[in-house]
Parts: sequence; structure tokens; C-alpha cells
Amino acid sequence: MTVDGLARDALAAHAGDMASMASRTGGRVRLEHEPFLAQVSLRLDASLAARAPMPLPLEPNTVWDDGARAALWLGPDEWLVTGPAGTAGDLVAELEAALDGLHRSIVDVSANRVVLVLGGPDRLEALASGCTLDLHPRHWREGMCAQTLFAKAQVILQERGDTTRVLVRSSFAGYVVERLLAGSA
Repeated sequence: MTVDGLARDALAAHAGDMASMASRTGGRVRLEHEPFLAQVSLRLDASLAARAPMPLPLEPNTVWDDGARAALWLGPDEWLVTGPAGTAGDLVAELEAALDGLHRSIVDVSANRVVLVLGGPDRLEALASGCTLDLHPRHWREGMCAQTLFAKAQVILQERGDTTRVLVRSSFAGYVVERLLAGSA
């Protein structure tokens, strides 16, 4: 699959494996791919966050999410802003216009990571099979994000209530899919 005839889907070869997850787990875990999510890295002094065109969370490991776009807190002065496929240029332009004249860094990093979406009542157990993060609902809930390792691969997790996004570098995506399949067996 391509977008604008240029990008290649890093997980196209794993589509069948991902689709089989629900039947293999009796519907307890679903694994899908959200191709070509727009991703923009934003570095900005947190005291200037109110100037951004969308709310930037200031509490560690939290997310602002309106369904289409999201801003994930990655550090005291760092956010990952996401949006629908094909909108990275618009996000960059919107951030540049709102933050004009301020010391900041705005970079389209969409090609850096692919996005897996885990669903189903046992999705957190599948993640816990390769992640040391405490994903119990008393600690991990909707509106949270975290940078962590899943089976030694760097990932960003975003909890969306009934699904969990797993953002992983393209070169590790196939490995993470295979590890999730093994962890859900």
C-alpha cells in the first residue's frame, strides 16, 4: 500500500498474521495497522505550550486526543503530535505559524515509526508479555502514553480506552508483530 504513490507500508507483508490474531485468541486480542499516521516532533519550552494550536499536555506521560489528532507528552519540552495520514505537512505548517518567532523545533517524523493498534479485552496482557511497564488499570488508563521497550524494541504506547496504539520504528515492526503473536498464543 502507498500514500501519494511514494511511501511503502512496512507491515504489508504481515497483514495476514495481524488479521489472524483475533481468531487465534478467540477475539480476546485484535491486532491492526494504522498506516501512514502523520507524526510531528515538537520541541518547545513548556512555558510556551499555550501558544501551540492544540493543547499540549504538561503532565508526564499524558495525551491530549480529539479523535483525529493527538499530542503525546514525551518529555518536559517534547511532544509527538499525530494526525490522519497525509496531514503531516498541514500539522507542521500549523505549528510553525502558531509558534513563529519562538525557539522551537518542528520536524515531520512520520516515516520514523509505524503504528500498530491492539484491541480486545486481553490486549494489555499481550503487551505485558514483553514489556516491563505496569499496565494494570490502576496505573495505566485512557489518556496515558509512555516510551518503553517491548521485547527489546523501543516503542511508544498510547492508551485510547478500548485500544492501545503501539508506535514502533519501521525496522522493528515485523519483529514486534511476531512477538505479539507469540505472546498471545
